[in-house]
Amino acid sequence: TVLLVIGAGLGIGKAVERSGAAGLIAHQLIAVMGDHPWLVLATIYGITMVLTNLITAKAAAVLIFPIAMASAENLSVQLGVPVSPMPFAIAVMMAAAASFATPVGYQTNLMVMGPGGYRASDFLRLGIPLSLLIWGLTVVLVPFLWPF
Repeated sequence: TVLLVIGAGLGIGKAVERSGAAGLIAHQLIAVMGDHPWLVLATIYGITMVLTNLITAKAAAVLIFPIAMASAENLSVQLGVPVSPMPFAIAVMMAAAASFATPVGYQTNLMVMGPGGYRASDFLRLGIPLSLLIWGLTVVLVPFLWPF
């Protein structure tokens, strides 16, 4: 079943890209956020982080990755200079890995929930501050390590 989930996720990601939905969403994102790469990066991370805690991390990454790549491309056009897609790819990867706020986002969260006697509110109470910390650190550090 894991292979089926990954395969279906990759198909959905490719459909988002080929249908033009990724480009359209990226265009709207930049229209709302402006042509500030840091702001767009923070927004992409935030969307991925929220989705990761509602659906699986793999599905969130596969859905948002084409939008992140299209955002870098649209920023390049808007700014008239090349914008590297690498910080956006790293942000999606980090956000998908930071599924701390719910038991749904990652399988080990579900595995420890029952035996540990944890409730969903425990994940929220500890996971939201940790998620916000990682969000802030990622948005600040990633552009220094992988420049726009």
